[in-house]
Parts: sequence; C-alpha cells; structure tokens
Amino acid sequence: MLELRRKLLKGGASAAILSPLLTAGLLRPSAVLAAEWNRNAFTAKTVGDALKAFGSANAAESRDILINAPEIAENGAKVEIEVTSNVANTKTLAVFADKNPMPLCATLDFSGPVLPFARVQIKLAETTRVRAVARATDGKTYVAFREIKVTLGGCGG
Repeated sequence: MLELRRKLLKGGASAAILSPLLTAGLLRPSAVLAAEWNRNAFTAKTVGDALKAFGSANAAESRDILINAPEIAENGAKVEIEVTSNVANTKTLAVFADKNPMPLCATLDFSGPVLPFARVQIKLAETTRVRAVARATDGKTYVAFREIKVTLGGCGG
C-alpha cells in the first residue's frame, strides 16, 4: 500500500511540474521525436539501390573497419555482429546484408571524438555478404565485407 502511495505521489509531483511547461509551450512533444530517417535507403530492394540512396555507392574498401561476426550462423533470424571503425572522424556506421529483401539493416550516428563501435543483431535471409560502411565527417565513405553462411533462414520470403 505504501509503495502504491509513493508511486502516485511521485507521478503527481512530476505531472504538477511538467503541466505548466507544456501549457506554456516550453516543452513540445514534437521536439523529442526521432530524427529523420532515410526512407529510400531502408526500403530499397537491392544492395546497389540501398548504397546509392545512402550515399555510399563509391565507397573505398578499407581495413580500418573491423567486422566481428560468426562464419556460420545456425539461425539467420538472429545473427549478432560487431562493427568497429578506426577510420578517422567516423560519424556514421551502416550495416548492409546483400541478399536480404531490404539490404540496409542499421545506421548509427556518432558525435564528438569517439571510437565508433556497434553491436547489432540482424536477420539474414540466406548466406550472404555483410558490409559495414563508415562515413567520415569529410563525407568520404569506406566499406568492409564479411561473408556469413546461414544454415536456417531468418527473414526470407
């Protein structure tokens, strides 16, 4: 009973503090929505179209991008990969699976001086080449590849 009372008091206090700010227009719910997304890249049906829409069709191959992924994935529905970029001033990492129905799997944006690292779980329709694309602050794009064999399909149709 005391726990319920505490939750109600805490929630009521938060509402009392936020209500005037919302009414005055100082807090706008639209300001906290997710960033714009690249619809054309995410809905592209071929890897070429996805790379073009993402702006990395002419990416240079680089050994500075490391992809840590299993050689053989027993289940394509859940394949965990890690991507690390040692490209100077990397601001965006993207993961593509060439033979997926929609090849662009993920994009991640970074700010400030960080070592870009991402661990993502993706679905793979079949044995395919996965590519990680890094975009630097100067606009140049770099790519690395990794072949992953899938024994049981994940998102095929």
